[in-house]
Formats: sequence, C-alpha cells, structure tokens
Amino acid sequence: MKILLADDQELVRDTIAAFLGREPDIEVEVAGDLPSALDLVRRGGSFDLILLDYMMPGMNGLSGLGTVKAATKGKPVAILSGSAPRAVAEQALAEGAAGFLPKTMSTKSLIAAVRFMAAGEVYAPMRMLAERDADVPTVQGAHLTPREMDVLRRLCRGLPNKEIARELDLQEVTVKLHVKTLCRKINAANRTQAAMIAKDAGLC
Repeated sequence: MKILLADDQELVRDTIAAFLGREPDIEVEVAGDLPSALDLVRRGGSFDLILLDYMMPGMNGLSGLGTVKAATKGKPVAILSGSAPRAVAEQALAEGAAGFLPKTMSTKSLIAAVRFMAAGEVYAPMRMLAERDADVPTVQGAHLTPREMDVLRRLCRGLPNKEIARELDLQEVTVKLHVKTLCRKINAANRTQAAMIAKDAGLC
C-alpha cells in the first residue's frame, strides 16, 4: 500500500509518516504543501491513498481537495485536521473526501482508518469531532473536545506531556498538539496558565 502524506508541519508529518511506515505493507511519501503533493501525483505517483492537511499552504480551504481528486483519477483522498470542526468534516465528505481524520487520533485508530479508506470505504469518526453546541464542555467560554478536557485536567495535576501521553494511551506529539490547541482556545499563554484557568474553572 502506497500513501502520500501532505502536511506543512514537519514534526507532525514526520511522526505520522513514521507510524504508518512501521507497518510492513505500507510505504509513505511526504510533501510539505499542496503544490508539492500535486507534483508527486502528476509525475506518475501511484498512490492508494492521499492524506491532505486541511490548513497547509495551497489548500485554500477545501478547494485543494477537488484539485487533488481530479489529479488522482479516482483514488481516495482524505483530509487531516488539528482542530477537526464538524461542519468542515461534513463539507469535506459531501465533496467526496474518503475521510476526515483528526491529527489527535491514536496510532492504532489512524492505521485502521488508513486501511479502511484505502479499501474504498469512507471514514468519519464524528464522535471525535468538535461540535459547538450545549453538550460540548466549555472553559473560559471556549468549546473543548473531550480529549482536550482530559489533557487539561492532567495539566492541572502538573503532569508533563510524556506522562499525559502514557495515561491517555496517546503519542507525545499528539499531546503537544492538544496542549497547543487548548491553550489557544482558552487564551492561555502557556501550560502553567492553562492549569491555573482549569483550577479556577473547578476542573481540578
């Protein structure tokens, strides 16, 4: 199975590629933006699945999805996102994406999703996507996903990323993404301030 992974965040891209590349039947090529990904496809790259970062240069929202789908002649193309808003996920699927994957998925789930989509199925873990409604937990008025709440509670306990990753069965790079995202959402300058906000909100 040959996969093209396009993401402008080098750490995230290389980490995901390494996870997938450990599988004996998966080969991964990478690109840092949409033009580079298209160049690989148009040069004759025969990919079983293409994963595109929603926010990378050249994507212009979901317009890049259609461009790549047109170039791949029917091969599945999926979207990766660090924030995973449900509305964008639904739009991507409506426009023919093979799936919409939060970057914060566990390694096992990511590999399973990749195999699922490469087999021609559509993958959309809606329960993992942030929904802006009354059921979504809020801190400082910001909507946090259940996983972000898990991470925030552990920041409140003073745990480092490595310990949080162990407790939640995640990769450390995934925890770093969660910390960065939740800090932005609750207007925290750093993890220490995020912990203080969590304490004020009664989360710990």
